[in-house]
Amino acid sequence: MRDHPHGDTTPHPEVWHGRASNRFQWLLALGGAAFLALGIELAVDSAWTSGVAPLAMSVVGCIAAGLLVLFGTLAFVHVAMKVDRECLEVRCGHIGLPRRRIPLNHVAGADFAPLVTPRHWGGWGYRWRPEKGTAVVVRRGEGVVLRLWDGHTFTITVDDAESAVRVIRDRLRSGATH
Repeated sequence: MRDHPHGDTTPHPEVWHGRASNRFQWLLALGGAAFLALGIELAVDSAWTSGVAPLAMSVVGCIAAGLLVLFGTLAFVHVAMKVDRECLEVRCGHIGLPRRRIPLNHVAGADFAPLVTPRHWGGWGYRWRPEKGTAVVVRRGEGVVLRLWDGHTFTITVDDAESAVRVIRDRLRSGATH
């Protein structure tokens, strides 16, 4: 339960869900698909008379670059965050990988970050910086910063991050009283 200015209390939902998306990642995914298509086109329509090794390297390079960019960007088109009574779970992309599950008893606190930028983390995706901790950054904007009991931090860009922080703090307080 949380206190409101007028004295009433409203329970938090049993499970809080949040998401963040980045439509720009779809453009990068299209670039990866184009490299993949170019590699296939080279493999199928080339005469292979100018030398097998250079053409094979081009085909493999285009297909590898295409797959890397395609799957690397699709994994971070969006992030989904779920907070229940026992843990916080973060899933990336359409298949939910990478995924991180953090039990709430490992969380020392949660803070609202009004502006998380890919530039400060070295780009989009699942990031680690020794001086900052770990983050899942799919877009520029608000986020949740978890302070873990082991001294590390974990940052997630998610819409309505303030609500997520309130729910996490409430769960931490109610867990401490049990």
